[in-house]
Order: sequence, then C-alpha cells, then structure tokens
Amino acid sequence: MTTQHVVTRIGLRNRLYSQLEPDATGKAGLSALNMLIVGLVLLSFLALALETEETIGPIWRAGINYLNLAIVSIFAIEYLARLWVAGEDPRYRGIGGRLKYMATPYAMADLIAFLPELLWILLTPAGVGDDVLIVLRVLRLARLVKLARFVPAFDVLGATVERAGTQLLTTLAMALALVYVSAVALYFLEGVGPNAREEFASIPRALWWAMATLTTVGYGDVYPVTVLGKVFASIIALAGIGVVALPAGVFASAFSDELREREIRKLKERVEEVETENVELEAELEHEIEHHHDES
Repeated sequence: MTTQHVVTRIGLRNRLYSQLEPDATGKAGLSALNMLIVGLVLLSFLALALETEETIGPIWRAGINYLNLAIVSIFAIEYLARLWVAGEDPRYRGIGGRLKYMATPYAMADLIAFLPELLWILLTPAGVGDDVLIVLRVLRLARLVKLARFVPAFDVLGATVERAGTQLLTTLAMALALVYVSAVALYFLEGVGPNAREEFASIPRALWWAMATLTTVGYGDVYPVTVLGKVFASIIALAGIGVVALPAGVFASAFSDELREREIRKLKERVEEVETENVELEAELEHEIEHHHDES
C-alpha cells in the first residue's frame, strides 16, 4: 500500500518530488514527467523486441543501440533525482533514510533497470561478451516494476497475491504432489516390464507427461498406450481440470475481496472528508452568528 504525502512546502526539490511521486500531491493522474518515464519504459520494451529481429539493417540497429543508451542514461538521472527528493518524505530523511529508501523494492527495481547495462555499455569494448549483454538486456524486465508505481492495477494485483498467498501455496503444493504421483504411476504402468516405453523409462521423463496433462495442455508428444495407462491417464486428466480451476477460484475470490475493501475504504475516506467539511462549516457559522450577535 502506498502512503500519500501532500506537498506543502516550496522549493526545487519539493517541486521535483511532486512530479516524480504519484501520491505527492494527492491528485489523480500522472505528472508530465512520470508520463515521459512510462513512455520510455514502453519504448525500451519495443527496442528489446526489435533487437532480436535478425533482418534489421545495421543503420536501424545502431539507432536502436543509441536509443537504448539514451533511455538507460535518463533512467540513471531519474534514479539519482528520486534519491535526492526522497528526503521530502519524513521516512527517508538523512543518510539513514536514503539507505532505507534504496532498500525499497521500487528503488531496487529502478537501480537494476539501468545500472548493469549502463556499466557494461560504458566499460566493455564493442563486440566483447555480446552473450552477456543479452543477459543484461533481459534485466530490462525489471522496468515493469517502474510501471507498477504508476498503474494502480499492479498494486491491486500485488495486494491480491499477498492476501491469497497461503491458499495459493496450498493449491500449488497439492498440484505438485499430484504431478509427482501421476509420474510415478505412469512410470510403473508404461515404463517398466517387457513392453516398456522409452518416454516413460524414468520418473523424470514421466514428469513431462504429468505436467502437460495436469495443466490441460496435452501436447500429445507423449501418451500411454496400455489399457491401465489410458484409464489412469483419463483420471489424471479429469483431476487436472480441478487442479487448474482451484487456484483460479482462490485468486478470483481474493481479487474481489480486495476491490470491495478498496471501494469501502474510499467511501469511508470520502465520508470523513465530508464530516470534516461540515464541522468546519458549522464552526464558521457559529463564529458568524457570535460576531453578528456582538455587533448587535
């Protein structure tokens, strides 16, 4: 959950803070600076996709590289700016507060989003270790967390996973147990004996079939041929429907509860605001009445 910090003071750092932090002013919508950051994140994902296309010519590829370097540099400046303005939040004032801010998930994601790739580009000669550079580019996915800062849906999703964490872990444990039991059963039914099949010759090999079947994917590259194997596989396939549906139901229920609680919270906040306004109006009215009475 995020905490609103209403901007009241004047200064360069304060104005920049109100531009960088979505909840700084308590107003809905993104600032122009944050909209620019969101656009750069989306543009970096587009560049990542285009870099994997081998048919792109050298001129376009060079342009993409320069674009990526510019985006990484801007994200570095943004990180330093966020570190500077973090002091506007009482929780992150001083050196200790800055270190606390650097340990937050958003700050770590901001750092991972640019630092490894920027250091590699600046310190490594061209053409050296391109395979490592590819791995570093994958770290651009950390920029999804940057989007989560601005998109409320990500916050709702995270809160839902946290709310249903225990139930989801329980269903995951049940699914893994069923996968293993299915693999063991098919190993004995199809992988041993005179008509043993190579696809089920070991439990690890049978796990592929069990995973594909229980998730209802059913690639069809591995399947049982014996009568007992087919009967048991049919039972496992039916069980797989429930295994897939169970976590979906848990998540849907938690998601609905989270949305309902957020709406109730908003209504309570609105009611409190209205009550506060009414108290202020009544106080002003009483003051006017007393003032009028004194004059008369």
